[in-house]
Amino acid sequence: METATRATGFPAGAQDGAEVVSEAAELLPFLAPGIRPDLQAAATQHVLALTGSEPGRALLAGQAALLRALTELASAPAPAPACDATRALVNLAADPSLHEPLLAACPRLPARLLGRTLDPQWPWAEQAAAALANLSREPAPCAAVMGVLETTDTGEPALERLVHALCTQGYNASAPLNYLGPLLSNLSQQPAARAFLLDHDRCVIQRLLPLTQYSGSSVRRGGVVATLRNCCFEHRHHEWLLGPKVDILPFLLLPLAGPEDFSEEEMERLPVDLQYLSSDKQRETDADIRKMLIEAIMLLTATAPGRQQVRDQGAYLILRELHSWEPEPAVRVACEKLIQVLIGDEPECGMENLLEVQVPEDVERHLQQLDLQEQEQPVPELHQERPECP
Repeated sequence: METATRATGFPAGAQDGAEVVSEAAELLPFLAPGIRPDLQAAATQHVLALTGSEPGRALLAGQAALLRALTELASAPAPAPACDATRALVNLAADPSLHEPLLAACPRLPARLLGRTLDPQWPWAEQAAAALANLSREPAPCAAVMGVLETTDTGEPALERLVHALCTQGYNASAPLNYLGPLLSNLSQQPAARAFLLDHDRCVIQRLLPLTQYSGSSVRRGGVVATLRNCCFEHRHHEWLLGPKVDILPFLLLPLAGPEDFSEEEMERLPVDLQYLSSDKQRETDADIRKMLIEAIMLLTATAPGRQQVRDQGAYLILRELHSWEPEPAVRVACEKLIQVLIGDEPECGMENLLEVQVPEDVERHLQQLDLQEQEQPVPELHQERPECP
């Protein structure tokens, strides 16, 4: 399952050369607790500069004591240079090859970052969330972060607190916490996280749905859409997701809809939230997010009942207009494939669940090659007449 999402590294100066090793050793005493704040801040800025280059990050990976000192500073109160220390951790965690040495030197790093991320008073919570988003991109550190979430004993699940912070505007007055979106997306690669998000007795997934239209940040919006897509891999929950208790499809289709003026007959086939949209309605501006929305709907069509529900809610109409408008070839190809599923013949008996169909490796490789070739070719215009759906 894909969709590990990365936070962009914070800018820092670049430095190369063998002198970095000795410089790192010289910096260590100035990162210790009790050092004059101005000296501590200067030393932290030097470390931040080292994280701005690949050679610098590689050399810091072998400095376990320095990494531990950096972790301590990242969660230390003022006047400690916690902001620059956390920015350095964002840059270090952006490099997957550093995840193992980071966690080996600082086993409590995920817990410390999570504590600061969910502290509504911590001014550098966004940087802490970005570091966690980078750290959780790979399976092993993602599992470590998930383990911290599962062992936190504050009376309510830590994952619930994370979702609450993500869905609550102004949770932290000093930090927008947009990187909680990519963090939740990465965590949703873990079965335990998906089980929590898809718990029918909790109102979790329903709280995320309005964020598919969140205009304040494409980072937050994209993370939520990726999370929803990951949850759609669980075909056992498709009936619930498409049913009235969640009603996920309109939230996936609305960002893909434009200001088209459908006929009365076509309008009646659409969910209420997709009818009579304003003339200035804008589609999702991020091509990657549009593609993830299409992929989520495609996953919901894995079973015969799911395909029928998606058809019955007029998804084809929105996708038809999207395909005609879409400027990005890869997104158009994804849209076209979904349309073919909706208007094509049903699979033969025994192959109704498309997620459970076993594809031989050689066939899969051939199909991947065809996908690449198809994306390199111009995509033909989709015929605008509406075919009869089975």
